[in-house]
Amino acid sequence: MAVEIAADIRKGNIIEYTDGQLYVVLKAESFRPGKGTPTTTIDMRRISDGIKISNTYKTSDKVERAYVEEVDHSYLYMEGENYVFMNSANYEQVVVPAAMLGDSAHYLQENMTVILQMFNGEAVSLTLPARITAEIVETEPVVKGQTASGSYKPAKLDNGARIMVPAHIGVGTRVIVNTEDGSYMERAKD
Repeated sequence: MAVEIAADIRKGNIIEYTDGQLYVVLKAESFRPGKGTPTTTIDMRRISDGIKISNTYKTSDKVERAYVEEVDHSYLYMEGENYVFMNSANYEQVVVPAAMLGDSAHYLQENMTVILQMFNGEAVSLTLPARITAEIVETEPVVKGQTASGSYKPAKLDNGARIMVPAHIGVGTRVIVNTEDGSYMERAKD
């Protein structure tokens, strides 16, 4: 285990909480007021049973970060409520429960390379690529003369995810999506 200050904890990190259990960090936000003590709020999910908790630390408080091995895997297919990945180095298959992926499951694409965090041979967390390319399959029609101003409209992607896109984007357009927050980034150049 490595000890880090709370301000250095990021989404996807695995930490050992005071109860001796492993937790995956879902969100970590630091707050630095003008006066007073800066704090970091960490939202996390217990790996063993999926219970979520939120805790606030002083930014200088020490947090035990678990040592996890990060291994590249390729996404193969969905099997019931589980997702199957293959280790790129030794071709071993790993089954990951859908609960571990949560909303990130929408962004999985066949043969996509992801990073699985392994602890004692078990997959405990998954990191997707920062961006994916997807096609718009459903949205409101394009209004003639509409430019990339601040107005956005809802759209559905070919993977089933729903995002907000600029008003000039139409059905059939390939877009790049940020997998961390599900936001539109830009039109795909391909």
